[in-house]
Amino acid sequence: MSHVAEDATLNTVDPAEVAKFEAMAAEWWDPAGKFKPLHMLNPCRLDYIVTQICAEFGRDRSDAAPFAGLRLLDIGCGGGLLAEPMARLGAEVVGADAAARNIPVARLHAEQSGLTIDYRHTTAEAMAAAGERFDVVLNMEVVEHVADPQGFTTTCQELLNPGGLMICSTLNRTPKSFAMAIVGAEWVMRWLPKGTHEWSKFITPDELYGLIRTAGLDPVDRQGMVFNPLGWSWSLSPRDLSVNYVTASVKRA
Repeated sequence: MSHVAEDATLNTVDPAEVAKFEAMAAEWWDPAGKFKPLHMLNPCRLDYIVTQICAEFGRDRSDAAPFAGLRLLDIGCGGGLLAEPMARLGAEVVGADAAARNIPVARLHAEQSGLTIDYRHTTAEAMAAAGERFDVVLNMEVVEHVADPQGFTTTCQELLNPGGLMICSTLNRTPKSFAMAIVGAEWVMRWLPKGTHEWSKFITPDELYGLIRTAGLDPVDRQGMVFNPLGWSWSLSPRDLSVNYVTASVKRA
């Protein structure tokens, strides 16, 4: 790994946040482990991502490899829960994470799954400085963990080709999100270790749209991802953005 990627003064990585996820790295692919909430949320996230990419690039999701020819970056890729489905859909996938221990886990699982994914222990800033460019950047549940949300969002814009698409999800800063994401998920259900999230770092949809526009991207869509405790399932909602939500934005051609 280059000196640029490791120098904390040149990136928006928060070392304390990285340490939290490094401690959980081995559990990424355990659907009953510490990442159970992400495994439950993943079908909902994937539905949104696939729909937005197909709409933006004129792809047919019923094709065998609808994302063929698209270069995609999953920033903060973790164990590869999103990178692997994107590779199966035909995209050329780069998965990047600042937590070093996530990368061997992701590489091993991809190899076992017969998938070719370029996993790297690096930062968004290092990749942008190296001139890397992508058609799609997945920025999922990352922006609330970085030291400088605006700087990070701007770097994601720099990583996009003109006409490129960024999908960004995060948590709204509301009393309901505190009750569900912290009290519920961390304290009561113990799905995540206490302290995984900091409510003060959560970002409202209007704040995120501000970050996106300041970065030089045009927001085109946002929807809530809503948990149904009765059906124990997640669904997309254009109205309820009170806890988890996801946005799509485009870099001007």
